[in-house]
Amino acid sequence: MRYHLHHLPLTLSLVILMGGCSPTSDGGNSSSGNTGAPATSETMGANASAPTIDNAAGANAAETKMLPAETRVIGLEGLGDLRVGRPIPAKGSWVQRGAQEDGSCRTVSSPDYPGVYAIITDGKVQRITVGSQSDVKLAEGIGVGATERDVQKWFGGFRAEPHKYEDAPAKYLTAPNAAGGSSALRFEIGQDGKVKFIHVGMMPVLAYVEGCG
Repeated sequence: MRYHLHHLPLTLSLVILMGGCSPTSDGGNSSSGNTGAPATSETMGANASAPTIDNAAGANAAETKMLPAETRVIGLEGLGDLRVGRPIPAKGSWVQRGAQEDGSCRTVSSPDYPGVYAIITDGKVQRITVGSQSDVKLAEGIGVGATERDVQKWFGGFRAEPHKYEDAPAKYLTAPNAAGGSSALRFEIGQDGKVKFIHVGMMPVLAYVEGCG
């Protein structure tokens, strides 16, 4: 039987007063039960090992699927298993989730990449767009929210064009190799002077301003 230290003086007193008489079968229990003492890790037993809120949150976080950092970097070749100029991976997570479709053009997205969508024409990926809800970045560390000045540090010589829907300083910045038909980079800068969208793909789809149009 386990006793608490705060019961020890009472127990010694009873022994002295009773002259060494043996306790009854329930005497020990009555001296340790319902004393009004606060619950401790000893009195709680198994309950003391129950996870706290922090521990539970840690367990949930451990169960959350996190993609490797390298798969969250977009390049001219594509993003993860989604490749510019190739069909959508047959067993991948990229599927059509919207009603937008115009002939052979459709948009697809993936739960693994919130804020990202791709434009598919003739069964192949023509453009991948990184939007405001995404943490995907270029290898240079440029992502949505970066300043135009940051872009210019890494990507000089891009052609500037007025934005179709926003007043200056909003604009489009397109890589000089885009006209050649290869995969190229295009930034959409907002009125706050920051990157609003990053587009990677091939012309003419690279320059589409409304998804499939």
